[in-house]
Amino acid sequence: MPINALYPMPSADDHDSWHKLKAAVDANYAATVSVLDQAQDVQLTRKRIGSAEVHFAKPVQLDHADCVYIDLHGGALVFGGGEASREGARIAASRCGIECYGIDYRMPPEFPYPAALEDCMCVYRHALETYGADRIVIGGRSAGGNLALATVLRAKDEGLNLPRAIVLLSPEIDLTESGDSFQTNKTIDVNLPNSLMSANLLYANGANLDHRYISPLFGQFFKEFPLTFIQSGTRDLLLSNAVRLHRALRQVEAVAELHVFEAMPHGGFGGAPEDEELSREVARFINDALSQ
Repeated sequence: MPINALYPMPSADDHDSWHKLKAAVDANYAATVSVLDQAQDVQLTRKRIGSAEVHFAKPVQLDHADCVYIDLHGGALVFGGGEASREGARIAASRCGIECYGIDYRMPPEFPYPAALEDCMCVYRHALETYGADRIVIGGRSAGGNLALATVLRAKDEGLNLPRAIVLLSPEIDLTESGDSFQTNKTIDVNLPNSLMSANLLYANGANLDHRYISPLFGQFFKEFPLTFIQSGTRDLLLSNAVRLHRALRQVEAVAELHVFEAMPHGGFGGAPEDEELSREVARFINDALSQ
């Protein structure tokens, strides 16, 4: 039994307990970030774009000088902002040789849905004006994958041009948790052993969990959908999300890659050497997408 499976999340209406849990998780994230390699090849600044706080991460050596990667951090739509968000943007910029916008989006309990999605849309519109749609890649891990896909669906509904490509890593795109792996990989996934339903309800704040902006797996897809990279692992609690999204995209003849890694839990192997293969695949995908 993974040790984190022994500590249930608070109920969605217990905001005091959520505040305490967020403080503990953020402190843990900050401690983890502080020991990571702080590469000197990336310039970091923080700016506000509309309602969103954004970490701008720009490599000294750019492989794609006229492009941007919009990075959305994970954390069950409740955790992972601040220093963890900044570090994620730095790593993405360094590995892919591309300027990165790491959105430190607003989160519950103070800011439930649709605050995070509104922040993402502000930054996406800014990127459209700055770079143009064909020079944008948007992506995220776990909850960040939810917001990346939801941003594309909403951009489509608003008549905006869509990004060149999307990167979805262990995406949390079905907050109804209706997939098979939510049962078969329960407590087998050492990183995400149990349901996130309490956090899902906190985020949704009364909205229907199957709405396409909250569970973007249930959105409408089409042949011209942006190039899509989807990743999961055989021990990922959210494996079904990745598989079902890939099938939905293939059914409309959209171009989508599905990468399922042997024995990988949710979010990868925690920086172990086995994660390098995924990093190389993501960098290759972004390079190929922006070179077309």
